[in-house]
Amino acid sequence: MSVDSYRALLAAYLRPRWGGVLVLSLLLLAGVGLELASPQIARYFIDTAVAGGALETLALAAGAYMGVALLAQVVTFGETYAAEQVGWGATNQLRLDLVRHALGLDMAFHDAHTPGELIERIDGDVTQLANFFSRFVLKLVGSALLLVGALALLWLEEWRIGLLFLVTCALALVVLERVRAAGTRYAAARRQANAELFGFLEERLAGLVDIRANGAGGHTLARLRDRLAEVFQTSRTAFLMGGVLGSATGAVFALGTVAALGLAAYLLSLGWITLGAVYLVLRYTGLIRQHLGEIRRQAQDFQAAEASIRRVAELRQARPSVVDGSGEPPPPGPLSVEFRDVVFRYPRLAPDGEAPPALDGVSFRLEPGRVLGVLGRTGSGKSTLARLLARLYDPTSGQVLLGGVDPRTARLDDLRRRVGLVTQEVQLFRASLRENVTLFDASGAQGHGGVPEGRVLEALEALGLGEWLRRVGGLEAEIDPAGLSAGEAQLVAFARLFLRDPGLVVLDEASSRLDPATERLLERAIDRLLRRDGARRTAIVIAHRLATLERADDVLILERGRVVEHGPRAALAADPRSRFGELLALGLEPEPVGGVV
Repeated sequence: MSVDSYRALLAAYLRPRWGGVLVLSLLLLAGVGLELASPQIARYFIDTAVAGGALETLALAAGAYMGVALLAQVVTFGETYAAEQVGWGATNQLRLDLVRHALGLDMAFHDAHTPGELIERIDGDVTQLANFFSRFVLKLVGSALLLVGALALLWLEEWRIGLLFLVTCALALVVLERVRAAGTRYAAARRQANAELFGFLEERLAGLVDIRANGAGGHTLARLRDRLAEVFQTSRTAFLMGGVLGSATGAVFALGTVAALGLAAYLLSLGWITLGAVYLVLRYTGLIRQHLGEIRRQAQDFQAAEASIRRVAELRQARPSVVDGSGEPPPPGPLSVEFRDVVFRYPRLAPDGEAPPALDGVSFRLEPGRVLGVLGRTGSGKSTLARLLARLYDPTSGQVLLGGVDPRTARLDDLRRRVGLVTQEVQLFRASLRENVTLFDASGAQGHGGVPEGRVLEALEALGLGEWLRRVGGLEAEIDPAGLSAGEAQLVAFARLFLRDPGLVVLDEASSRLDPATERLLERAIDRLLRRDGARRTAIVIAHRLATLERADDVLILERGRVVEHGPRAALAADPRSRFGELLALGLEPEPVGGVV
């Protein structure tokens, strides 16, 4: 990454905290001054004592030394506190921005990145940057100022010793930069291995029931061992590179220190410097070594931070292919739906270089207020059709129209208020029933979740779910996602849609995994959901059971992404030569129970 990239990142998250950065800068400068002053006081004490100075003078010098040491401790405490405030404030804001950015990325991005990988980037990589934000630049500047100050004072004391340390520091810094640059790629490999480990764990833990039920525990542990071995190898290499960094600079400085102390002893024997000056050389030697070590530690941190910055930058630079439009939303009321020669390929490569089309030249029209039943085997493109309607993806070619409006021209929030989608997998949260139904909506002025309580109760009663509401304990009942059945989860999803009052309802096999009793309850809820002020909402019902299509006005059958039959349900049912008629006559289902695309 370029220097401009680092500068931009620092400016974006430190500028709003300029007050804390200013206080931190002043404290660091004060600490440097106190570190340089303390050896000078000790040198004065030694030379005065050797010369037989007055006891009062020595006591004042000792008191000054103790006062400076105490003040240095106070400054160090203040600097640590200010650094933590700045660092965590900046990184927490960066986390919020990354989460907001990730939520705005489309399904193509999330298909290519596991939740575990994103957690590692948003939390692990950002945590690595806490020191970078709070101390990196200031510590480098502070250490550089102390080095310059100590070298200048040594030069003034004895130019030969000052020259020797100047050469030593220059050589150590050159070695430091060479080794740091070589180690950056190893730090990046370590962070990537950690991200892949988190992604692996997230996927396997989410599928724990299937893994245990099918005896795949041994295979999972073997794969985990491979991941852990990769993390170990990359971490060990990165650690060894850090050791090389410390050893190389330490060796250079050790040679310089031995030479400087030997020179100081020689000059003392000639009477050219005092014993206090020798002590001064010893103390400044320690300070220079300490702050070269600080520069080395900051270089090691930067080595790790540089890898994290690159990965964070990659996430920040990711752009969705599905973007907000600036035009009008679809019109109010029931929406018409039209597909015009729609082709869609998922944005991931097949082994031969291009994925086959999930939808291939699909064209049909659904009039407002009518219900379309969609049938097809697994892989025929049914769920893909639903995802295009909710604009989770955009067509590769062709056009989708809702109420005569191309959804790509509308704002995503406006569009998704007009299109309601319910799938088999309903996401519930460990929160109250109210919060699950309203999805934590804070846009209103009443109610705990922003949506007035009356509206939530009205939605549940309108869907015939009043008795179920009382059975689960009311709106404030805490929901355990694992404690609700699939049918109860679907009821929550229907209530969410009812609150939004969409013009198009898309049910993607919403009742495919339910027992008959729960399915009857859901069927009644669906009937009420599709009614609006005495009229019907437009609906697309993707089904694997023929009985589910009894409410459909039209039927569309997909096969390998193509429309093989489309027409009024009654006419197709009456035609024994139609695909739909054949299915009805034979009593066959278009696919096995539970099949999805």
